[in-house]
Parts: sequence; structure tokens; C-alpha cells
Amino acid sequence: MKSFELDSSMLSLAGAFYPTGHMFLMFPSEQEARDAGKKLQDGGFTEDSLTLLTPEDVLEKIVRTAADSGALPSAGTESDTVRQVAQLASQGHYALLVHAPDADQSDLAMKLLQGSGLSYGQKYRMLVIEDLV
Repeated sequence: MKSFELDSSMLSLAGAFYPTGHMFLMFPSEQEARDAGKKLQDGGFTEDSLTLLTPEDVLEKIVRTAADSGALPSAGTESDTVRQVAQLASQGHYALLVHAPDADQSDLAMKLLQGSGLSYGQKYRMLVIEDLV
């Protein structure tokens, strides 16, 4: 699993976090996130397709992009998403960013992670953010 590095390919034109083709999954603890990553690797995902985010990464890098882009004050789902992710990260939840560009990969990931303690999950598709949990 890679460590998280925010780059421009993970941002919308407005600068908000929007990693198209990725799943953003949160777990209550680091161990649960690492165990989930192992399950995904054992199920066929490559180490390069998995990125571990600490609660600090989420709060300092992901949540900040929403504030910087102006998305935070909106009444839309983006602000709800940011609030939920920020709340979980402030409680110590870790995240996995999983590169899963097609539906078959997303479905496989969710099947592999059944019963894994997943506390939050979304799939960033081209024009839609799909709730997974």
C-alpha cells in the first residue's frame, strides 16, 4: 500500500477532492484499514492500486480541498460528504483510496470487504459520487 500524496489528478477543476475512478473507504482503525488492504490484495488488487490515508491526511489534505474550492458552504451533497469524512477522521478513522475504474472492480472490492468494519464508502465516477455504505 502506498502512502497518500495529493496530486492534481485527484482534484476537480474547482480544486475539490474528486479522484475519478477511485473508491474512498474509511475504517475505524489503522489495523482495520490495513487488514482491508490485505484482503483487497489477496483478492487481486495490486499494491499500487491501494493508498492508505491517516486521519491527519484526511483532515489536512482532503477536507482542506473542499474549503479551498468553496464547496464547504454549499448546501449540496459535497458539503455533507466533507462533514461526514471530517467527523470520522477526527474520531481516528483511517481511509483507503482504491483505484477501481470499472464497476466489476468496485463490486469485487465490496464483496472482498464484507464484514471488514467499513464505516464509510464512496465511489467517484465521472459525473457522480456513488454511496457504497
